[in-house]
Amino acid sequence: MEERLFYEINYRGPVRVANLGKKHSVKRYIFASICSVYGFQEGVISEESQQNPLENYAKTKLMAEKEIRSLSSKEFCVTILRLATVYGLSKKMRFDLVVNGMTLSLYKTGVIKVMHPGTQIRPVVHVADVVKAIMNVIEADESKVNGEVFNVGSNSQNYRIYDLAKLVGDSIGKPYRTEWYGEPDTRSYNVDFTKIRRRLDFTTSYTPADGAREIYKALEDGVISDTPETWVISWWRTLKSKGLV
Repeated sequence: MEERLFYEINYRGPVRVANLGKKHSVKRYIFASICSVYGFQEGVISEESQQNPLENYAKTKLMAEKEIRSLSSKEFCVTILRLATVYGLSKKMRFDLVVNGMTLSLYKTGVIKVMHPGTQIRPVVHVADVVKAIMNVIEADESKVNGEVFNVGSNSQNYRIYDLAKLVGDSIGKPYRTEWYGEPDTRSYNVDFTKIRRRLDFTTSYTPADGAREIYKALEDGVISDTPETWVISWWRTLKSKGLV
């Protein structure tokens, strides 16, 4: 994807909306960022840890975080949510996210593909739990969330990628095998989600096994399918071929 689009969509767009919101007396602004701003780091990472974004998506998200957070004031409550990798059934499916993609591959081929080296750690969170976290922020007293950054997920859902593949496969209850693919993944981050639990009493309600089962059933029932719209890069290429981007 063109670097310009990362900049326009992930940085300029949300910053513009935040500035317009403040100008027109919007009371609260919640920015959905991502845990991949941590990139690759050893140990357990909290909101206070150094960021280390490795690709344009994470770099532009972090740029937006910093500028939007600087707008925080008594009149304009700003909260940054760094989401773990999202999974689960939704009307706007994304199969280029790890749990969702593993489940699709299992459904179509009986194979779960694991990116090398498999030992990289990735936190994951169900889309319904993301919504729950957003609602908790909206309903919280401003003194608890204004100008704050929260990792969104659960300490129990930091997985090595290979272990996550096994969890997804075992949850469906059908024969499967794993295959390795790709260059070694340079991202690995074990994230601490204690702050949002203590500050906002937030806990997750779903597991990757729940997400895999609901996605697999939706595929079997024809509720969702593998189309260009469910893959960001494929959808971008489709739009570009039509001259729409």
